[in-house]
Amino acid sequence: MTDRDLEGWTIAFDLDGTLVDSAPDLVGTLNRMLVEEGLPPVPMSSAQTLIGSGARALLVHGFEAAGAPVERAKSEELFERFLIDYTAHIADGSRPFDGVVETLERLKTRGAILVVATNKRSDLSELLLDKLDLTRHFAAVVGPDRVSARKPSGAHLKDAVLKAGGDPARAVMVGDAAPDAEAAKDAGMPCILTTFGYTPVPVESLGGDVLIDAFEDIEEAIDGLLADFYVSRALKI
Repeated sequence: MTDRDLEGWTIAFDLDGTLVDSAPDLVGTLNRMLVEEGLPPVPMSSAQTLIGSGARALLVHGFEAAGAPVERAKSEELFERFLIDYTAHIADGSRPFDGVVETLERLKTRGAILVVATNKRSDLSELLLDKLDLTRHFAAVVGPDRVSARKPSGAHLKDAVLKAGGDPARAVMVGDAAPDAEAAKDAGMPCILTTFGYTPVPVESLGGDVLIDAFEDIEEAIDGLLADFYVSRALKI
C-alpha cells in the first residue's frame, strides 16, 4: 500500500511544453494561416519557443519570418480564424510527454492535489486535456480568464491552488519557461523546470529550484524539495 505522504500538498502544472507537446498543432494552425495569406510556412524549430507567448505572438512571428507587414498579423479577424482552426485541430498531433500519465497517477495515489495553471485560455486547455484523457487527473484547470492575474504573476498560481482546494503555502510549481519560474518566485513556491519544453532562453538561466530531463523525474524532485521544506521548518522551531 502506498503511503499518502503528499497529503496536503498541491502540485501545479503548466500545460504547453510541460504536460503536453502541443507544438505540432499550434504551429500547424500558424502555417495554415500563413499559407492562406499567401506566405511561406515556418519551420517547427523557429516557432515552438514562442508558444508560451500566445497565438498573437505566433502570428507576428510568422509574418516577420516571411518579411510581411505585421499589421495584418495583429488583426482580430486573423486571430479569430486562428482560434477556430486551432480548436478544430487541437489534438491532431499533440500528445502528453512520455511518463505524464503514470507520474500523475502516482502523485494522486500519494495524496497530492493536482492543478493545471496555464496561460492558455481555460476552454482551450480543457478541450485539449479532454481529448487526451488527462482532465480526470486534475482538481481544476485554471487559465488566465479564471484568475486575478496571469503568469508571471504569482497570483495566478495562488488562485489556481485555492480553486483546486489546496494551500498556496504547501504547493510546488512545475513548468518549462520564464513565466512559470517568475510566477513561482512571486508566489513563494518552489519550482521544478523541464528541460524539454519551449523556453526561448536556456532553462538553466531561469532560476528554477530543480531541473528535470524527463517527466518521470518529477517525483524525486518533489521529494527533495519537500525534504528541504521540512528540515527548514524544523530548524525554525
